[in-house]
Amino acid sequence: MTGTIFDKIISKEIPADIVYEDDKALVFKDISPQAPIHWLIIPKTPIATINDINESNAQLIGHLYLVAAKLAKEHGFAEDGYRAVMNCNQHGGQTVYHIHLHLLAGKPMGWPPYQEKMK
Repeated sequence: MTGTIFDKIISKEIPADIVYEDDKALVFKDISPQAPIHWLIIPKTPIATINDINESNAQLIGHLYLVAAKLAKEHGFAEDGYRAVMNCNQHGGQTVYHIHLHLLAGKPMGWPPYQEKMK
């Protein structure tokens, strides 16, 4: 599990555009954004996938969502809305095996017919 790119970002071995940091989590801008705001919220304690969440680390996962809500409020997109999503394993689109919450905002991201109504 050690040695992922996220471990290197946490240890500051490689740079990232950091948005927020506390003792449990680190938030940085995605290098390939899919929305005007696309940040990755990662735990500082490595957990490989959603399948590896258990009773001992469940509070840490909750903390990631609390950070997402806090940042949405602080950066002014909570009321407009945002997406918070985790991918799991290859077929789920996970490419780094250190669990991470994608926080996306800044444009409508609903179901396609909903998006058509927004135009």
